[in-house]
Amino acid sequence: MGEWLRKLEHLDRRIIYLGVLLAVTAPLIRPVGLPIYPSKESQGFFDTIEALPAGSVVYVAADYDPGSMPELQPMLEAALRQLCRKNIKFVVGSLWPAAPPLVDRALQTVAVGEFGKVEGVDFVNLGFKEGREVVMVQVGTDLRSAYPTDSRGRSLDDLELTRNLRSLADLPLLVAVSAGYPGTKEWVQQVRSRFNLPMVSGCTAVSAPEYYPYFQSGQLTGLLGGLAGAAEYEKLVGAPGLATSGMDAQSAGHLAIILFIVLGNVIYFARVKEKRHS
Repeated sequence: MGEWLRKLEHLDRRIIYLGVLLAVTAPLIRPVGLPIYPSKESQGFFDTIEALPAGSVVYVAADYDPGSMPELQPMLEAALRQLCRKNIKFVVGSLWPAAPPLVDRALQTVAVGEFGKVEGVDFVNLGFKEGREVVMVQVGTDLRSAYPTDSRGRSLDDLELTRNLRSLADLPLLVAVSAGYPGTKEWVQQVRSRFNLPMVSGCTAVSAPEYYPYFQSGQLTGLLGGLAGAAEYEKLVGAPGLATSGMDAQSAGHLAIILFIVLGNVIYFARVKEKRHS
């Protein structure tokens, strides 16, 4: 027993790092499928979209960048998947300059690739617009004052979907996926409150505590917080993806760390006991 204790006490830390690495990467390659239980906030997000009648048009605000992509891209893709499945049309706009490529990726993967939706008819990508809160108010009152054209330079008057669309006041829902400023808080303050437009939001885990009061007050009818919220929403949509496998990896990594901590304590107390009897 003493020899084993000495070997474990001097275990190369690189073995520990390797163990944690394997625990994290293995579920990403082959998801374990750990149970996920949707929260009332995630359920509210799903139910709000599910209640919309087919043929509705919603506005999707995609305000994030590659730094928050692991948490927010799965949310956007799952939201687009639910919208497409319900045959709901959508207009996407971004107030973050790095967002449009991520939006294009989601649109091509989900709307076009999975459902065969047609740009300009089933969805429109407005692209990036500088202006923050000013743009929010503009799209709330007069969409064309903020976006006279879409991301490809085509006039909104020439696109079937936006030809008769004048402002967010014409729409039944705002879906915000945001990493910070400008984002969910500003959309609530500038659009949700001003135009009484129903709204759901997906945000990073670090931002979620700030937005829970909006959900509790009814200003948000649904809220996805971080990777966990994204995984819960993927389960509700019925399409497990990156967030689900990411939660498996996160849980496995935490378990590995806990096991190493327990092992370290076992070694410590076993060594103390051995010294007392020597």
